[in-house]
This record gives sequence, C-alpha cells and structure tokens, in this order.
Amino acid sequence: MGKLAVRALRAVLVVVLAGTVFVQALMVWVLVSGSDPEDGSLPLTPLRVITILGLGTVQVVGVCVWRLVTMVRRGTVFSHAAFRYVDVIIGAIMAAALVWFTVTVLNAPGQRADPGVTVIMGGVGVAILGVALIVLVLRTLLAQAVARDVEAAQMQAELDEVI
Repeated sequence: MGKLAVRALRAVLVVVLAGTVFVQALMVWVLVSGSDPEDGSLPLTPLRVITILGLGTVQVVGVCVWRLVTMVRRGTVFSHAAFRYVDVIIGAIMAAALVWFTVTVLNAPGQRADPGVTVIMGGVGVAILGVALIVLVLRTLLAQAVARDVEAAQMQAELDEVI
C-alpha cells in the first residue's frame, strides 16, 4: 500500500471519526437538555440513542481500520495480531446491522401506508450483514496468508540450516 493511499485513507478516517463524534455530541446534548420536544410522530428519543450507538459502531470500525493500516505500513499485517482487529470489525458491522434493524422496526408502524419503505430498510440491513460476511471471507484470506507466511518462514529456516 503506497504512502499516498495510506495518507488518503487516514484523512478519510479522521474526517469520519471527527464527524461521528460531533454528531454524537449533538445527540447527547439534545437528549440531556431536552431542547427538542417530540411531537409524537416518531419515537425520537429511542432513535437518538440508536443513532449514538450506530455511530459508535462506525467509530470502532474506523479505529480498527487505522490499526490495520498501521500494520500494513510496518509490514506486520500478516500476523495473528491482525485477527483481533478484523474480528472486532466483523462484530461492529454485525452490531450496526442490529442497530439498523432496530431502526427499521421502530419506523415500521409509521409506514403502514407504504410498506415498501420497511422492506427497503430491511434490505439495507441484510446488505449490512452482507458486508460483515465479506469481511469474514477476507479474514479467511488473511488466515491463509498468515499460514503461508509461517510456512515460508519455516522453509527459509530449514534452508538456512542446510546452507
């Protein structure tokens, strides 16, 4: 991974993390201050709490990706330490899917006239789960790469003994 790609990815991660922290702070402020009264059309307090949790999943993924990029730059990504971050990413994406399904359930009663919105929202939740499955497949590829790296190191050690 080139230096430009790493810098660009880190810049994106900084913007995303700063943005999510800003929105979370605003949501917490609204919840604590009670300055935005609910009109009863939507359960806004639960939606705000869910938004705070959902943004937390994005932050967890961002931090783990940052750590993995650091490992890539150091050349240590093909190690067992990388699995910890990949596993956390998978868990955070699954948590994000659960958060999205909760939003879908909370929104569903208001969509009785147009149930297609609820179906589309459910589809988005399934797509989020699909992303978790894609990362799981990438984890499997990482496991194979780590195994090959260990095997290559053993073969090199054996070759060094012969020479």
